[in-house]
Amino acid sequence: MPVKAIQMIQLGTVMGSEEEARETIRLMKESGYEGIELNGFMIKKMPPIVKILTSLAGMPIGKTAKLDWHQLIRDTGLKVVSVHEDLGSILRVPDEIISEARSFDTKYVVITGMNRFDYSDKSAVLDLADRLNRAGKLMQEGGISLLYHNHNCEFRKVEMGIPAYELLIEKTDPEYVNFEFDSYWPTEAGVDTIPLMKRLGTRMKLYHINDRGTRVSGPAGQILKSDSMELGYGNMNLVEMVQVAKENGVDAVVLESHKNWVDKSPIKSFQLSAEFMNRYV
Repeated sequence: MPVKAIQMIQLGTVMGSEEEARETIRLMKESGYEGIELNGFMIKKMPPIVKILTSLAGMPIGKTAKLDWHQLIRDTGLKVVSVHEDLGSILRVPDEIISEARSFDTKYVVITGMNRFDYSDKSAVLDLADRLNRAGKLMQEGGISLLYHNHNCEFRKVEMGIPAYELLIEKTDPEYVNFEFDSYWPTEAGVDTIPLMKRLGTRMKLYHINDRGTRVSGPAGQILKSDSMELGYGNMNLVEMVQVAKENGVDAVVLESHKNWVDKSPIKSFQLSAEFMNRYV
């Protein structure tokens, strides 16, 4: 069975101290989550611009970099399902990235997309595929597998009918590059997600799950804005998506909701989502 995990970005605001982090992890495990997905930019000191950019994107990262993550993982028994890193670092200092992943006893390093990158430029996307292949080969030489995590920008068209994501699937070598598929973002972009998951098949090694729907925050009866929702409370066909993911042998199903939490609480949000996770994953 896949590991049930949470992406660290959801937890940044409730892990401001060691005491708070341990209590949050206790509540995670009590809810049925067994793992966590770490972000390199949240577990070590980074330039201030990284914090600014993530906050502007609606993903506050808190003060988690000051915590001893190796000790927390050892003491709490959480499984690290992957570490997210950037492509530049992987190509520039691959040995450091490999060492980091090994130190958390995980086999996956994940690239989370390209900042300020034009996914409608075919030559740029082909160059990205080439760089991913080179990075994946470097990781493989150290016993680590490289995965690419999508957002909605990869579903821009590089030419009529062909999205950038399709090029990345076609032009990356499965020996070196596979995928952490996030079903929320293609759904948000208007893509028929389930056939895409079937297209990835066993190249989908990890599965990011979130729901999408509407929550009344003002007067009833108006047109509502769609946004992230707790699992099972939105309108995505998550039951079938999870089934496809499990049929293809994903190692973990990872909850990632970084805003629009019920009662503005990431903890209440993952507790509600746990009902779905424990039933279907």
